[in-house]
Amino acid sequence: MPRAGLTPDAVVAHALGLIDDQGPEALTLAAVAARAGVATPSLYKHVPGGLTELRRLIAVRVTEELATRLAKSAVGRGGDDAVEAVLRGYHAYAVEHPNRYNALPQAPQPDDELTRAAAELVEVLVAVLRDYGLQGPEVIHAARTVRSVAHGFASLSIAGSFQRSEDLAVTQDRLIGVLTSGLRAWPAA
Repeated sequence: MPRAGLTPDAVVAHALGLIDDQGPEALTLAAVAARAGVATPSLYKHVPGGLTELRRLIAVRVTEELATRLAKSAVGRGGDDAVEAVLRGYHAYAVEHPNRYNALPQAPQPDDELTRAAAELVEVLVAVLRDYGLQGPEVIHAARTVRSVAHGFASLSIAGSFQRSEDLAVTQDRLIGVLTSGLRAWPAA
């Protein structure tokens, strides 16, 4: 019988706490069980697929969190302002949760729940791009571009790749300016 109060969501929360504290490489069923105060075999009652299933659930949760953060960042904004808000929200999420962000698979295996969460993330980007008048495949090309810029800047930032003394916020401002200028000049389909 599953332990009272322990659910799949609670197991994921314990796993994310472990990742936040120690990094994705610290994720083991034994470490999550210790954090949850249960024996390792007890986790299988809540996450039958073991560590593989837990990683999948983590990927879904982090993707959902990121999509929610971006959607909240863009609410009530349009055009360049919305793109800027999304890029800043993306970067802020990664900086606030660097280990969690690094646990997010960049090429996830096909999975209905993860596909749904990823589609929500893409839909936020597509909605943000609406004011640019992009149609058909061009909106997807533009969404990929925005995601690539956001992921690249966030990944390099949290990896400590920007070692020079120049203000990183100024770099981010310039990056946003280049991207929004490019979106305004995007080729028609």
